[in-house]
Amino acid sequence: MTAAPETIEIAASEVAAELKRRGIGSDERVILTFAPEQELMPGRRASRARVVAAGLSDDDIDRLIKDAQRDVEPQLR
Repeated sequence: MTAAPETIEIAASEVAAELKRRGIGSDERVILTFAPEQELMPGRRASRARVVAAGLSDDDIDRLIKDAQRDVEPQLR
């Protein structure tokens, strides 16, 4: 017997833990429907996907942002 589909709302970072909690094995197939909340900055998701595809990690992106902030801050004073 197949279980009825169920909709839940959780953070993306919690998906694996939720599947494990429900006893769904890592080799089982599931269907995910993405409905991200409205972005504060349009285009951010697409831009981030291109940066990650270029081989940069979140840590790399954070470092680049901090470097740019350090370059600009002296000009603001």
